[in-house]
Amino acid sequence: MKQYVVALAFSLLTSPVSAQELLLFGGAGHDEFLGCLTCNKYDANSICNKYGKGSKYNGDSIFNKYGTFGSKYSTSSPWNKYSTDNSVPVLVDRDGNFYGYFTINRYRSDAVNYAGNLAQLFQQVDGDLEVVREVLCE
Repeated sequence: MKQYVVALAFSLLTSPVSAQELLLFGGAGHDEFLGCLTCNKYDANSICNKYGKGSKYNGDSIFNKYGTFGSKYSTSSPWNKYSTDNSVPVLVDRDGNFYGYFTINRYRSDAVNYAGNLAQLFQQVDGDLEVVREVLCE
């Protein structure tokens, strides 16, 4: 699994858009800022900051398994493999360019291009969002 984890982290961090700040927005109108995917892990707005936007205790964190955006049962969560709801987080840059829905639903045509990798990672770690955060933030 370690090889897979390294490959996934490398593919996410070396993508052409990674030099830009990639932001996650959720909610019905995508008006809820959920955090920055590519910001420094010490930035309070980074999903990698386990004391900020990436905290498992933050109600709006994608890593709070009991929250709207972290529960695998919520239609607004990227971890619900069946959700096609428009409230699933979107990935955009500061200019508003859309990179896809941040989801593990690999069949969603407008998902980020690595949705399948996210789904595989989520499945391999049995849905443990702390491990998912660690992998994405390595």
